[in-house]
Amino acid sequence: MAFDALFKPIEIGNLTIRNRVVSTAHAEVYATDGGMTTERYVKYYEEKAKGGVGLAICGGSSPVSIDSPQAWWSSVNVSTDRIIPHFQNLADAVHKHGGKIMIQITHMGRRSRWDGFDWPTLLSPSGIREPVHRSTCKTIEEEEIWRVIDDFAQGARRVKEGGLDGIELSAVHQHLIDQFWSPRVNKREDQWGGSFENRMRFGMEVLKAVRAEVGDDFVVGMRICGDEFHPDGLTHDDMKQIAAYYDATGMVDFFGVVGSGCDTHDTLANVIPNMSYPPEPFLHLAAGIKEVVGAPVIHAQNIKDPNQASRILEGGYVDMVGMTRAHIADPHLIAKIKMDQVDQIKQCVGANYCIDRQYQGLDVLCIQNAATSREYMGLPHIIEPSDGPKRKVVVVGGGPGGMEAARVAAERGHDVTLFEAADQLGGQITLAARAPQRDQIAGITRWYQLELARLKVDLRLGTRADAATIGDLRPDIVVLATGGQPFLSQVPEWGYAEDREQSLVVSTWDILSGAVEPGRNVLIFDSICEFAGVSAADYLADKGAKVEIVTDDIKPGAAVGGTTFPTYYRSLYEKEVIMTSDLALHKVYREGDSLVAVLENEYTGAQEERVVDQVVVENGVRPDEALYYTLKEQSRNKGQVDLEALYAIQPQPALATLDDDPNAGFVLFRLGDCTAPRNTHAAIYDALRICKDF
Repeated sequence: MAFDALFKPIEIGNLTIRNRVVSTAHAEVYATDGGMTTERYVKYYEEKAKGGVGLAICGGSSPVSIDSPQAWWSSVNVSTDRIIPHFQNLADAVHKHGGKIMIQITHMGRRSRWDGFDWPTLLSPSGIREPVHRSTCKTIEEEEIWRVIDDFAQGARRVKEGGLDGIELSAVHQHLIDQFWSPRVNKREDQWGGSFENRMRFGMEVLKAVRAEVGDDFVVGMRICGDEFHPDGLTHDDMKQIAAYYDATGMVDFFGVVGSGCDTHDTLANVIPNMSYPPEPFLHLAAGIKEVVGAPVIHAQNIKDPNQASRILEGGYVDMVGMTRAHIADPHLIAKIKMDQVDQIKQCVGANYCIDRQYQGLDVLCIQNAATSREYMGLPHIIEPSDGPKRKVVVVGGGPGGMEAARVAAERGHDVTLFEAADQLGGQITLAARAPQRDQIAGITRWYQLELARLKVDLRLGTRADAATIGDLRPDIVVLATGGQPFLSQVPEWGYAEDREQSLVVSTWDILSGAVEPGRNVLIFDSICEFAGVSAADYLADKGAKVEIVTDDIKPGAAVGGTTFPTYYRSLYEKEVIMTSDLALHKVYREGDSLVAVLENEYTGAQEERVVDQVVVENGVRPDEALYYTLKEQSRNKGQVDLEALYAIQPQPALATLDDDPNAGFVLFRLGDCTAPRNTHAAIYDALRICKDF
């Protein structure tokens, strides 16, 4: 009853959608063989249909023309008839589970790269380059305009012939259609620019050509921006006028509405709001469009919770809710609601690991769900109980890898004990959550806490396991996920000492955990350039410190993703944090009551000094290996992981030896940072692919 609004069917054109939840278009970076929707792609969307999603719109930014390159981001290639049988496979896989599937088609115009693959000449209405991709482009000519219009029509034909349920025309994120709309980039003085009607002409001709090709009974939608958030861009009132203009034609079956343009780094961060944003920050823009159109309106930006989604629908703000990252985190979200398992939903925390990978041209993955997009490899979202003997499994370490190992082993039906030296679960997630912009990442730990309690895992918090403690439990399998410690000893001249009173430097862990009081005048040296350094800078500045963050890399936070670093930069600039690149921390020495940090230029070797009262170093993590080497010789597999089996997602051969000789010791695995420092996803992935076969 609480979620009735979610499960009310809706008509879009002549199509009936079974519920109001949509997985909206995003670039998955899974299409292979020249942009075809092959097995990985199909299985990814089939899993969402199995999980109950009403509508999936796939293929964000799928190009209809060969001069809108798809290879950079492994997009779906809608510019060739080769795609048709692949679409048929995709449609069949989704339809057999009761879902509907559409695809977003586009020409990206200037919003791409030219320097690879076919080395295309990019197009835009007036030849103005796009800041994010730094790509130059030509001014599109009349003949090319009509050629691209026909490309849209032929792309729509291929989608229809492939059996998909509809298309979504991308007129958002500064693709070619909305490049023509925006006076910011359309400076033309011919029939394609200037007046409102002229700027609308290209999109209107695309729409007419598509309708002429696919007919009136095929669903055609349009994704638009609710406000570009540029002083010289399209405002909310402009977008309401545009939406009403196209809606009046009767040719648009639905509008997808998002907030913000994304042709600059700053606006890009708005488009997929990370955990620093409030829930549904741009809902008002979609609601404003709904006021002026008759077609159904879909909105998707930071809608991650089913209660939140229901409230939006009940309030009549929009007709359908996009829960795209929510389905990346848990494609069985809808099924779990139906089965009254809301507490078991793995809720998206807004880490944006998924989209930030996509902007690097990497495949979309979820920070907390290693099975997402690996369905084709046999990695399960639902862990089935083992049909073999019940084992005693001991897990040491309650960070993400250890929690996943304990969860998966318990789902398999084994007797699981988890040791954690701290008095709470979470490991480095707990530290990350103390940063001003990262608090929601604690949701990863909260989900595991609920799951481990449901599965009756024996949690021993505040207990540091040793060989004797583990041996007393007579385990069959031991999984070590003991993590590591900040690597401050790498450079002796930094003056690190284990005794904090004697040490000249402290770690970002010391700061974020509260173990060390923030200084007043602080220098942070960050050699890693991921989240910890900028998080510590934000945290210290929030506490009133004067902060300079220094790196020998190209910029502070260089490895923080494209939709995330802008939110840090906004905050750091607002708090007057000084950001300095190209300098390494050479040494630290004490001078009276102050510390002197000697910095050395990466390129010239020139040195300069900073006089501060605290030096914070982020230099990554060293594995905590002591327990592993204590247990290694007692184990039957000497702690070794069979890499061929691991990479092939096959059972570890050592597990097959457990019944051979009961006195041969336990099987020992280690994963996460106690093997080699990587990240949260890597630890969870290793835990799942090792433990799923226990």
